[in-house]
Amino acid sequence: MAVILGIDPGVATVGFGVIDAAGAGQKFITCGAITTPAHTKLSSRLERIYQDMLELIDTFKPEAISIEELFFNTNITTGIAVGHARGVIILAGVERNVPMYEYTPLQVKQAITGYGRADKRQMMEMVRRLLNLKSPARPDDASDALALAICHARFSGSLLTYEGGRNECSTI
Repeated sequence: MAVILGIDPGVATVGFGVIDAAGAGQKFITCGAITTPAHTKLSSRLERIYQDMLELIDTFKPEAISIEELFFNTNITTGIAVGHARGVIILAGVERNVPMYEYTPLQVKQAITGYGRADKRQMMEMVRRLLNLKSPARPDDASDALALAICHARFSGSLLTYEGGRNECSTI
């Protein structure tokens, strides 16, 4: 059994998904979201994310944390805030000695659907199918986090990711 915690970082909502990657398949454990109230100081929001991450790690004891690599689109202000959130998420993982791995949105889409330009609906449906869920995971951030966990399960099992026994997936 290899428990993987997938994280879709954000400030208002941090999606999380926990799977058991046993052999070639993945089994759903749980998913959800850490939310922080709007109109709250950034420092308070980051503290909440950090404390909730520690609780998730202590509860599920993952062997790896898979997090989305920061991707700047058009709103750099939002990207900076998400960068702060990623920082406290990474700190929580490092503090608990859990290896951290990051993947680009393109890598995640490729791992889940086989197509790097898959849309949100396609991704949610494939996550639902791969984990044998009755309906797509909600909120969307939780489904994205499950996709990140599945992505890591698939990449980390590949012999292509190893060089001398060290996993080269991570840049963290």
